[in-house]
Amino acid sequence: MPHIITRNVATVEQNWLEQLADAISDPLELLHRLEIDPAPWQNGLAARKLFAQRVPRSFVDRMEIGNPHDPLLRQVLPLAEEFEVHEGFSHDPLAEQNNTLPGLLHKYRNRVLLIVKGGCAINCRYCFRRHFPYQDNPGNKRQWQQALDYIAAHPELNEVILSGGDPLMAKDSELRWLVDGIAAIGHIKRLRIHTRLPVVIPARITPELRLLLQQTRLQVVLVTHINHGNEINHELSAALAPLRDAGVTLLNQGVLLRGVNDSVNALVNLSEALFDAGILPYYLHVLDKVQGAAHFMVSDDEARELMAGLIANVSGYLVPKLTREIGGRASKTPLDLHLE
Repeated sequence: MPHIITRNVATVEQNWLEQLADAISDPLELLHRLEIDPAPWQNGLAARKLFAQRVPRSFVDRMEIGNPHDPLLRQVLPLAEEFEVHEGFSHDPLAEQNNTLPGLLHKYRNRVLLIVKGGCAINCRYCFRRHFPYQDNPGNKRQWQQALDYIAAHPELNEVILSGGDPLMAKDSELRWLVDGIAAIGHIKRLRIHTRLPVVIPARITPELRLLLQQTRLQVVLVTHINHGNEINHELSAALAPLRDAGVTLLNQGVLLRGVNDSVNALVNLSEALFDAGILPYYLHVLDKVQGAAHFMVSDDEARELMAGLIANVSGYLVPKLTREIGGRASKTPLDLHLE
């Protein structure tokens, strides 16, 4: 019977930078740690050359020993399907790579997205920015100052979204510089942070970060990226609780993924686990059609059926919006559920 790895107490005691440096980059090491025979997966291991594997050990600790189909493992293990080229899939599915100002995307009228850092603590195989030219969008104070100048010159903006990569890859001192700069722009009311880092390394929610988000005049919304209920453990819930107490709004956006959460039961468990942790389900995205991730695709019709099942089994406030993003459109596009 598969079982969860006993958590290594030393991992808890490591700070987030140490855990980041200790992430598993070798698929064979990952499979060995999970006691999974690597032979059936050999053809896919080379996909790490297309997109590097990176998995923090704290995330691996939530996977099931001996289960090659574990929903958390599927999100991070390189597979042979990534070499397949599919029509309709591209390297730039959201038409983001023609941005004129490095690191800044002004796709929607009232909000702007700032790519703070190009790296992530975990490389999810379905990432829609797996081909993004981060080398042309360096995350440094010079670039951030250019973004601040742009934001200050556009009074129609009232919200700044910190994204990436993962914005929390920036150190707390860097984030304080950036957040203080945003807060100094009078027409900005809200700061939204899209991150997966605290999910995979809960220690990233440091006392310094909590204090920064508590002290800023901006309304802060932290959007986690969680796709399966097994990603939520006690460490994550405990790390996020002080943020809620400080007035930070916690939302989640997930992606509907084949073999990960494409069942009513998985989606119900996800919504319930999120709310138990104080996080409100916000978006459930259909897959962005990035080349190398077609094996995760769930059809629109199946997505609608799954959402109908979710709606029938949870309270309304636990139902995320089913949506997709289309490059060039002024907003995300909800999928009509056609419910009777």
